[in-house]
Amino acid sequence: MRNFLTGLVLSFFTVFVLSPHLTAQVTAQVTAQAANMAPLLSPEACGQVPISIARAWPHTDFNQCTAPIAEVRSGGPGKDGIRSIEMPEFQPVSSSALADEEPVITVSFNGDTRTYPLQILIWHEIVNDEVGGVPVAVTYCPLCNASIVFDRRLNDKVLEFGTTGNLRRSDLVMYDRQTESWFQQYDGTGLFGMLAGEVLTALPARLESVGDVRMRGGDSLIMATPKGFLRPYGANPYIGYDTSNFPFLFDGEVPQGIKPLEYVVIADDRAWALDSLQKEKQIKSGDVLLEWAPGRASALDSRKIADGHDLGVVTVSQIDEKGSKELIPYKISFAFVWHAFNPDAAIIR
Repeated sequence: MRNFLTGLVLSFFTVFVLSPHLTAQVTAQVTAQAANMAPLLSPEACGQVPISIARAWPHTDFNQCTAPIAEVRSGGPGKDGIRSIEMPEFQPVSSSALADEEPVITVSFNGDTRTYPLQILIWHEIVNDEVGGVPVAVTYCPLCNASIVFDRRLNDKVLEFGTTGNLRRSDLVMYDRQTESWFQQYDGTGLFGMLAGEVLTALPARLESVGDVRMRGGDSLIMATPKGFLRPYGANPYIGYDTSNFPFLFDGEVPQGIKPLEYVVIADDRAWALDSLQKEKQIKSGDVLLEWAPGRASALDSRKIADGHDLGVVTVSQIDEKGSKELIPYKISFAFVWHAFNPDAAIIR
């Protein structure tokens, strides 16, 4: 834990080619999710906004909310203290010097495949980009180990996201720069402001290793090291976090019968213990198939990310009646995170 805290203080200062009908699938997801708005609370239930937040966010209506402001706590840096990346630069994966074990997020739409290393996202948390004509926000919350890609289109707007510097349930709270509404990264729900109650659409993305991308070959592009930032890319500022006893900046209830920081695979509104999948290699539940293979380092273990223990590569697909597999949105997070957002739901072993 001492190494983890030391690294955390340091941080404050310093293809998967999807099927051709994916565009229609994404459109259907956007339509369905738009109809699935989160209920708003009364202004009284939203609570009294701390003066520090009110001064920093004069354009955000905190009386329009889906969660009490009391559930939000500072993560350390202020607004945009952890700076998002816009207009990222890329290079062919064949030219990348990253180790095969480096963990990455790969996004593919309309023949355009791009890969985003966690060694960059761990320092910036959000990359605003466009892949195959689809505006995306590639996000990573280190304290939850949640890698999630969102469609930046909401209603008639294309949003750009940044970090608020705040957490809810130890998870990143993002904001959009168009309306300054706050969003929960874990599920894309609008928390406060004009867009409170709206839900961003999570998009399919593959959580894999650089070695997997290289093995597929082709013309895959990998994000290049950003210029103009003094960050020790490749280093982990949260050393030993995923083997610590309790989550950082979390004061909620933890699940019983499982360590709070045990990894779980979350998909289709269910969670499976990762160690069970590692033993079985495949788990099929209805039309959902989970698969595991070795070769992807944890981003939250060793000082050097590439040296982290082998978390493995997980993919989650939906199987149709013909036996074809379609990648669906999923995340590899922690047991305490699943419990915080789904307190009545079990973790499947």
